[in-house]
Amino acid sequence: MPQDLSGDAALGRDVFRFETFGNEGFWTDAVRLPAGIAAARVTPMQALELGLQVDVDAVPSDVRQRLARELKDDPTGRSSSVLNDASLTPKLVMANAVMGMSAKGDKVGTSCALCHSMSDASVFKSPKGGSIGHRIDGLANHDLNLGMIFATAANTRALYTVSQLTLVANKGKTLGGAPTGLTPSSTEAEFDAYFSNPKYYPVGMFDDSFDGNGDPMHNTPLFRQDLAAPYGSEGTFTKIDDFSNLVFTSLFDQTMLTTPGGRAFVHKLAGPAGDEMIDGYVKVLAATGVTGYPYVKTTSTGKPGELATPVGVRVDNRKLLAMNAYLAGLQAPRGAVVDRPSAMRGKMVFQASGCAGCHNTDQGRPVPTTLHPMKQIWPGDAPMVLAQREPPLNPVLNSPGVFDDKWAVVNASVRGEKRGVAMPLLLDLARKPVFLHDNSVPSLDALFDPRRGPTAPHPFYVAKSAQRADVVNYLKGLDAGSR
Repeated sequence: MPQDLSGDAALGRDVFRFETFGNEGFWTDAVRLPAGIAAARVTPMQALELGLQVDVDAVPSDVRQRLARELKDDPTGRSSSVLNDASLTPKLVMANAVMGMSAKGDKVGTSCALCHSMSDASVFKSPKGGSIGHRIDGLANHDLNLGMIFATAANTRALYTVSQLTLVANKGKTLGGAPTGLTPSSTEAEFDAYFSNPKYYPVGMFDDSFDGNGDPMHNTPLFRQDLAAPYGSEGTFTKIDDFSNLVFTSLFDQTMLTTPGGRAFVHKLAGPAGDEMIDGYVKVLAATGVTGYPYVKTTSTGKPGELATPVGVRVDNRKLLAMNAYLAGLQAPRGAVVDRPSAMRGKMVFQASGCAGCHNTDQGRPVPTTLHPMKQIWPGDAPMVLAQREPPLNPVLNSPGVFDDKWAVVNASVRGEKRGVAMPLLLDLARKPVFLHDNSVPSLDALFDPRRGPTAPHPFYVAKSAQRADVVNYLKGLDAGSR
């Protein structure tokens, strides 16, 4: 719905919702996502089943009126000519009605809203998560099936650097959920099979590190960013505008990694394995007919490897700072309505159990900025050295399983910090369906259940089931006004 904003806050809202900085070239001409959607004849209903959100205020008025009539007759939408017409999907995209898919001329890019905006579902809600309604910015889209969306693209191979790879420099070892990694010679069908497999790329997750590891992490909210820092579960970035710049200059256009600055940064992170990955990516781009890259519009500034300019460039800084202001001002949703006496008991257990040593009880305060060592968060961590790196970066380390794959290459040692875990906001937890960054815990109750074992990730438990229920109530009821 329209918001009464002015100045930089209004600019920041538009950046968050629609800005691409030119990445429409990557998604349209390299990944060829719009072409794949058209070829697969994806209907609006199928798009909703992938978790995509539709802003009803941007839907063309004639389509909106027709849909309202059809849903009045059949609230399930199964008989709706609008929701089941594949020719309408591109029209909704080009009208900027599909949140986060930003139309620029005849091309389509992506914005932050893809993962961090929801509709209020006031018009229609798919049982699988997608909905149509008025836009609510900042909420994490826990139902977004990005893996399947990527697999729908006509050239999924252009997402090579955020795929799980097998590299010679790593002696054939691969990190991620799949038993084997992809290579430059892997087929489009093999890339599609990787991304569309929920065991390898689960719903609600996004691989935000271009390291050749299969390490998607669960989507997070972007409201009240004045309370959050450092950014990323690994705590690499201390400023959100620097993190946003990395996203726009590397993740939303991965061809930027083939530039001299991109190569320098990837080499700093991964050494010979990084060099091999980018060489392989160039081969993939050539083999799939991708030309004219990179696409994102940037200014050369700083040095590759610096947090403000990881690949030696930065997008429009005024827009980044304006988005900072918008995200800081986005109010967190109210906590869930819970049994108040139970929640108060839960708060006492939360404090007595030592949880407050890492997490605030006052959710209106900034989260603690301390990174907690991996061994503290995961006592079962037993990493092997995969490769040495120049200080201050720690060696490339990995333990069995997937929990620490996110930290193997990309971690806060880039800025001289430890390989450790940053603390999350404890807000909007009632909407969160799974817990820990790797989706490994199915509920808040399970998170605190000692049956997970003393060496499991986040082994901080409440033994009695009644007390666990109280803690769950307490956490679900938290909001920015909670003390």
